[in-house]
Amino acid sequence: MKPGSIVFTMLYALSVFGVLSQTQTPAPNPNFHLYLLMGQSNMAGRGAVDAESKNMDPRVQMLTKELIWKTAADPVHFDKPTAGVGPGMAFGKRMAEVNPQVRIGLIPCAVGGTSIQVWRPGAEDPVTKTHPYDDMLKRVHEAQKAGVLKGIIWHQGEADRGASETYGQALTRLIELLRKDLNAPEVPFLAGELSSFNTNNQAATGKFNGVVQGLAKTVKNYACASVEGLDHKGDHLHYNAESARRLGKRYAEKMIELQNR
Repeated sequence: MKPGSIVFTMLYALSVFGVLSQTQTPAPNPNFHLYLLMGQSNMAGRGAVDAESKNMDPRVQMLTKELIWKTAADPVHFDKPTAGVGPGMAFGKRMAEVNPQVRIGLIPCAVGGTSIQVWRPGAEDPVTKTHPYDDMLKRVHEAQKAGVLKGIIWHQGEADRGASETYGQALTRLIELLRKDLNAPEVPFLAGELSSFNTNNQAATGKFNGVVQGLAKTVKNYACASVEGLDHKGDHLHYNAESARRLGKRYAEKMIELQNR
C-alpha cells in the first residue's frame, strides 16, 4: 500500500471514530433518581387539583405520556380524564428535600380500576384498553436511559379487596418479575394499606392489610405504608388532595428507611 493510501486510511478511521464517539448515547445520570409509581386510582390520584398542585420543585421531574421529562405538577398521571392529586408529587418533593444533591424522576404508570391480575406481561385492562405491565416496562426502560431506578411504589387493591387469600402470592410474584425485568434485583418496593370508608368492607380490608403488611417478613427490601387517619373526597373511595399528599410523605419516609438499611 502506498504511503498516501496509508495516511488516508488512518485519517478516515479517525474521522469515523470521532463521529461514533459524538453519537454515543450518554450514560444514565447517577444523580437522577427514578421512582416508579404503580397501582390503581388512589396512586394515579383523584384529589381535586388546587393551588398547591402548581407549587413545583424544579428538581422533581415527571415522565409525561409522550415520554418527555418535565417539571412535575399535578396531575402527575394521565390514566383517565379524572386524574388529579395523588401521592406522587408529595413523595417526590420529600425525596428531593432529603437528597439535595440529586434530581427526582417520577415515572407515572398507575391505571385506575385495575386488578393485580392485569399487572402481568401481555394482559389488557378491558376498560382503558391498555396493557398496564407492558406499557410500564416501555416507560421505565425509556426513563432508565436518563437516570437510575431507586424505588417502586405500589398502591393497589381496591379491585382485589376480597381476594386476600391469594393476593400475597400474586404481589410477591409481581415484585420478583419487576426486579427481573427492570434489572434491579435489590430495588426497594413499597406497598400501601387500603382504607375502609365503608362499614361493609371493613373485615375484608383488615384481612387485606394484614397480607400486605406481612410480606415484610418474606420479601426482601419491602415495606408497607400506613393509611391511618386518611380521608376520602366524598365518594368513600378516593383520597382527597390533603390525604393523598400525606400518603405520599409516608411513602417517602418508608423509602428513606429502606434505602438506609
